[in-house]
Amino acid sequence: MTFDTPRRTETAAPTFASVAEELLDDVYGYLFYLTKNWAVAEDLTGETFEAALKKWRRFDPARGTPRSWLLAIARSIALDWFRSDARRRKREERAEAAGRRGEDDSFGDTLSPELQDSLQALSAGEREVVALRIVLDLDGEETARLLGITSTAVSTRLSRALSKLEERMRDHDVVV
Repeated sequence: MTFDTPRRTETAAPTFASVAEELLDDVYGYLFYLTKNWAVAEDLTGETFEAALKKWRRFDPARGTPRSWLLAIARSIALDWFRSDARRRKREERAEAAGRRGEDDSFGDTLSPELQDSLQALSAGEREVVALRIVLDLDGEETARLLGITSTAVSTRLSRALSKLEERMRDHDVVV
């Protein structure tokens, strides 16, 4: 009589691509729940997966599931965003208070009234990115460092701001 030792079935470690594909909706849903803003949730989801990809070699399945690991990263990134957003709001409030004290609020004498109106319609964060990237000609990395956000978030914010400007300028029949 012979006894065979039970065969151990080894499962291959999951790949980052398979984990990302499987858990993308979970991470986005969690971030959307936290932020209540689909655009911010999309940005933070991208940042989460960017950070997770950089840390993937350190993921240890023995310490937890990929889902809990990704959600912990997402939570950390969301908390950083909330802190950054609070600092941005304080800067905007200070700038608004300074503007009420009579400081010049125009963007310059060389801009058309339509463009000035369109720039004023942007949020302070969008105007800030436009000023840094377009007016001051900083690159994405410098702008990201200055604002305390990722270069991906800078690109996204700039793209959205320019789209809004283009749309508003169309309303003024300036863009052909």
